[in-house]
Amino acid sequence: MAETQAAKRLREYETIFLVKPDVTDDNVDKLKERVRGIVSREGGKVLRFTVWGKKKTLFPVAKQPRAIYVHTSFLGDGKLVAEIERNLRNIDDVTRYISVKIADEVDPESRPVLEDLKLAGDVEEARPGAPAEREGGFRGETPEFAGGDSEEEPAEEA
Repeated sequence: MAETQAAKRLREYETIFLVKPDVTDDNVDKLKERVRGIVSREGGKVLRFTVWGKKKTLFPVAKQPRAIYVHTSFLGDGKLVAEIERNLRNIDDVTRYISVKIADEVDPESRPVLEDLKLAGDVEEARPGAPAEREGGFRGETPEFAGGDSEEEPAEEA
């Protein structure tokens, strides 16, 4: 009896993978369906897919400064994670991926399947103007607070 209850409990994982920025939305949907098929084939349960959109990466990945970020949350075991990562490794459009265990011993019936989300991502035109908005402040100070201490400093130096 205890073994059957333990077999029904799964671990919760999340995987984030980066897709090349020139991939179309239809191809991203195909990638999502491929991962969804792997999870269901291996006895897991997909909780949600979230496409975060095209964002700038910290450093160029596959010689591209931007990538499409896709986040998935699912229930399964370690073999399932290995199978997903093996498939992601073999897809040319996927440049990076990472999987993280969120929780142990999760009851699949207690976790509802949520609808997929698609977020907008970064707006490329707004990014170049961002550094110009900061005016001479130190460590994120706003201009009205940056000059507040300047009157006291000459008095202390004299």
